[in-house]
Amino acid sequence: LFLGDDFHHNGAFRLSYGMEYSYEVEFDKTTDSEFPFPQFDLFDWYLKLGSLKNVNEKYFHGRVPSWNHFVEHPNYDSFWQKNSPLSYVKYPQIPMLHVGGYYDQEDLNGPQLMYGHMEKKDSFNRNFLVLGPWFHGQWGGNKGDSLGRISFGSKTGVWFRELQKKWFDYWLKGIGDGKFEEANCFQTGSNEWKTYSSWPPKEAVVKNLYARDNHSCSFDKPVGSGGQLSYTSDPMHPVPYRPLPIEATYGRGSRWRTWQVEDQRFATTRPDVVSFVLDSLKEDLVVTGKIKAHVFASTTGTDADWVVKLIDVYPAFDPNNFLMSGYEFPVTMEVFRGRFRKSFEKPEALIPDKPEEFVIDLHQINHVFKKGHRIMIQIQSSWFPMIDRNPQKFVPNIFDAKESDFTKTVQTIYCTEKFPTHIELPVMNP
Repeated sequence: LFLGDDFHHNGAFRLSYGMEYSYEVEFDKTTDSEFPFPQFDLFDWYLKLGSLKNVNEKYFHGRVPSWNHFVEHPNYDSFWQKNSPLSYVKYPQIPMLHVGGYYDQEDLNGPQLMYGHMEKKDSFNRNFLVLGPWFHGQWGGNKGDSLGRISFGSKTGVWFRELQKKWFDYWLKGIGDGKFEEANCFQTGSNEWKTYSSWPPKEAVVKNLYARDNHSCSFDKPVGSGGQLSYTSDPMHPVPYRPLPIEATYGRGSRWRTWQVEDQRFATTRPDVVSFVLDSLKEDLVVTGKIKAHVFASTTGTDADWVVKLIDVYPAFDPNNFLMSGYEFPVTMEVFRGRFRKSFEKPEALIPDKPEEFVIDLHQINHVFKKGHRIMIQIQSSWFPMIDRNPQKFVPNIFDAKESDFTKTVQTIYCTEKFPTHIELPVMNP
């Protein structure tokens, strides 16, 4: 809660999902109800909504309890902390099979986080993990052979449900030998299930992939002090989180389930998005475990969001699937609200033009960047309307921000020896 699932990611508020879902389940206590949007494509509607304070003033009128909680608790205070499973689930009291999807558009972080949290006190060896290439709940009834335009080469959902049956047969009926792998984690790119005796695997070696000021990236650390790139972030022209149209989350024609694997070329061409691309790989690169970004950046404002993506760029002509040529597959992505760089409980304004380090958890992956592909690091400062617009002027509570608080700023990403923007990649021997 607040840190990485559903309504907040690293303190950044998930506007479209948070508003639409809370309205659906709470506005009318007798039934689920869709918010009465006046149009199909909601990008402009959310932009014209303006400050978050307009949600209650114009539409909810205080009738949606969860929205009121969002407004009243903009930081990671005791309200969020006491409701977090991290505070009341101490150890695996019964056999636990944590199941998560790399592309779960709603609860991506929870299974990974709770497995690790409970593993620390798993003295009975009954805490296990399965990670697959799934959207929210796709493992439960879907074939799981693909997501959007990304093929996984087999019915991963069926594979999981066979494992699930063995799991319950043993623990509930005593059928079978009870020998389960500690972690079953599907490997995208190679499209194979892999097993691990510990997760993340201890044998992974962390290699830093550094951003360079010529829009390239390299495993060699930059030298010197002159490398930096800047872009203008304008809250009135935010970067969409996926190609338009932005449909209602659960509305007709919604692409909500697949947005986390959509081709990122729509964003790469924008002037307020910076990309750093590695040369074509000479051999496969296996990346397995936790991905962490270190963004060294400054802003002319007093608050800023940083969205970081790790992207698999397909060959200009893909011999395996011609229509996937040049596809920019976002292996993992995440946002961080700058005010929380020191504490999620006590936010602080950024100091204009001061370079600072923002450490961003990009979650756990198991992916093979194939020979001939390229790796891209991408950074931007808005992800709308999935994430609410940061005014970029520090205000105590963004839910109370005035229209005049929204300001255009210049963001600078540093690629120097002292401030080396990079991503940690846990690399495995192929």
